[in-house]
Amino acid sequence: MKKILPLLLYFFSLNFSAQKISSAKWSDLFSYNNVLAIREDSGKLIAATENGIFFYTPATGEITKLSKANGLHEVKISAFDYNPATKFGLVGYKNGSLDVITPEGITYVVDIPIATGYSGDKKINHISITGNLAVISVGYGVSVFRLDKKEFGDSAFFINSGTYQASREAVIKDNIVYAATSTGLKKHEMNVTFPIYTTWETAAGGDFTQIAKGDILAYANTNMVKYGDGSTFSTLPQRFSNVQDVVVTAQNIIVADLNAVSVFGITGNLIKSYSTAEQLNTGFFYFSKIYAGTKVSGILNENGDVLKPDGPYDNTSYKISLLDDKLYVSTGNRTNRYNDASPNAKNLGFYYFTGSEWIYPTFFVNSSLGFNVMDVVANPSDMTEVFFTNYIPTGSQGVYRMKYDPSRKDFEVKKVYTTGKDFYHGRPLGLAYDKKNNLFGTVAYLDIENTAGNSGMMAYDKSSDSFSYKTLKMGTGVQKPLISDGYIWIPLPRDAALAAVNYKGTSSVLDDDIYFVRKTAGLPASSEGIISVAMDRSGDLWIGTDSGVRILSSAVSNIQNDPSVNPIIIEENSVGEELFRDSSILQIEVDSGNQKWISISEGGVFYLNSTGEKTINRFTKENSPLPTNSVTDIKVDSKTGKVYFVTLDGVVVYQGDVLEVTENFGDVLVYPNPVVYAQYKGNVRIRGLAAKTNIRITDAAGNLVHQAVARGGSYEWNLTNHRGVRVASGIYFVLMTNEDGTDTATAKIAVVN
Repeated sequence: MKKILPLLLYFFSLNFSAQKISSAKWSDLFSYNNVLAIREDSGKLIAATENGIFFYTPATGEITKLSKANGLHEVKISAFDYNPATKFGLVGYKNGSLDVITPEGITYVVDIPIATGYSGDKKINHISITGNLAVISVGYGVSVFRLDKKEFGDSAFFINSGTYQASREAVIKDNIVYAATSTGLKKHEMNVTFPIYTTWETAAGGDFTQIAKGDILAYANTNMVKYGDGSTFSTLPQRFSNVQDVVVTAQNIIVADLNAVSVFGITGNLIKSYSTAEQLNTGFFYFSKIYAGTKVSGILNENGDVLKPDGPYDNTSYKISLLDDKLYVSTGNRTNRYNDASPNAKNLGFYYFTGSEWIYPTFFVNSSLGFNVMDVVANPSDMTEVFFTNYIPTGSQGVYRMKYDPSRKDFEVKKVYTTGKDFYHGRPLGLAYDKKNNLFGTVAYLDIENTAGNSGMMAYDKSSDSFSYKTLKMGTGVQKPLISDGYIWIPLPRDAALAAVNYKGTSSVLDDDIYFVRKTAGLPASSEGIISVAMDRSGDLWIGTDSGVRILSSAVSNIQNDPSVNPIIIEENSVGEELFRDSSILQIEVDSGNQKWISISEGGVFYLNSTGEKTINRFTKENSPLPTNSVTDIKVDSKTGKVYFVTLDGVVVYQGDVLEVTENFGDVLVYPNPVVYAQYKGNVRIRGLAAKTNIRITDAAGNLVHQAVARGGSYEWNLTNHRGVRVASGIYFVLMTNEDGTDTATAKIAVVN
């Protein structure tokens, strides 16, 4: 068991302090649509969703949220329960770990007992809290967890005919554990023989999916709910189509069917019901009102009001586009070395953030087509016009042009552009606009010019409302293009090569010249493909392969002249080592200070200085709110300094320190300020600096205590003087000049030790 630094919180006051993996610099763009469980305490409804928990106060309408960005330790919640009497909550995850939430903090538990020889799913199926005890259902039985001690007690591993049997749900009532399984309702007193499965009794035969307890016990299969005292049971008079959840309170039995919530008294009398058009996971009854927990719309009350934090339709994400304050998130994916479409089972398209709210096009909800949207971009000259690529082997493959109607808050498809002769060919992937608002894209297995399906590119002609195509005459697969300095740079993920297309500033592809960076130019010998590229502010092209990073210096001037690329060599224990050798480079992003953000497959994100020789920071799922260690896209908003990290399990945002950097100063900000040691022990950050800034820090008497040269628009001071000793309490003056001395800035820092 591993305890993270306590939050010093009272759970439902929602005043969360920083933890090891979260801070005020992080926020989430998670979806809170898929409500798995609803509980209540002190006038707040508590809803557990796929990637976080939200709190709704019916009296005021206030909604707040808790996720990995501000307290939790994981994503992919699969079970939740809360005891209002003890203020203890327990969150279970699909990977088998737990978060224990108490008034003293949040503790991460990873050492859940696992049955010997069990190799199946570790998902936490269900959690039920009784006093200071919780019974946890998993794929191999049940475990009892002591909340006050944050440790496990006995476990019972269900072995039926030599194979492990799952406990779907389980509860504790009167010192007896009842478990719903596929072979009956099992029960056992919590005594010395509890761990021995052969001593468990079958209280009722059948295939049961749900169980809940309050003053009474209730359990269910697909169509029927029984209730009673644990020894004798009656059947609710109503038949159900597909029971999703059963909740028992002091006065009620709440049954969530596929599309309706029904509330019964504890004697089985129907009190009221609420039908919805939504698929449901759960339901709750509070102050004589029904709240339905849906799969895709958060909580619905009886008025049909949607209650949830604003967020995208789903957590599945792949690429993100930024345009002013608007966001566009695609949800597609590929397998088999960037070759085959891997559409999400939910058949998602893209999500759109208007700058104030999230929109999910009804086209994706209502259409019978298949979707594997790899990229979506908006027209910079008309942001209501959007293009997206659908990379999928069905009749829906192609490029789609849509129009956004702000009055309806929805999109309408205006045209679909077929990109191939059949489903195998013409797989559209990435799109990009140049500075003249010309739209270009990349196509895998392009079937033109008598080729067998080479990688290719496409260009949109506004006047004819059509795309023209050009084969690269090599390779098959492609990645999203980068347009920079008059060239379209196209990574080829299934070939150790990069295409550079001189498109001559026009939307015509007929006269374009194509150049290549091949393996003979110095790409890694083990590389089988190039995955990502980025142009830095010095004109050097950073090339991410499946086996490391290479740099094409002065890319535009060298691409036509037998170019060569070089690795970045860093010194490790006085020995030169190649940066990211044998690592798969998923994405490279350059901020306005010329620092590099680089994501590694299964390795998190590295933040490097301009040359790549120094690591400024590294974020992983273990030390940050990242949902996974494979970040599929990174985007930096130079206006706000925000860094967007996109994963297949959701999007999180880091508030960086680098805004738009020029040769002169921007709005210089020092934070935190004042620096009170009892409250904060980190570095002081200064942002809004010039591209190169000379810094001198003096005390109130004018004595120099620190000096440095900052590059990239920001600087951190560790509050030590030139001897490495922490400075005394007092006021310190920061005197700054840009590189040529034509611009200056000053600031004051108050230090309280």
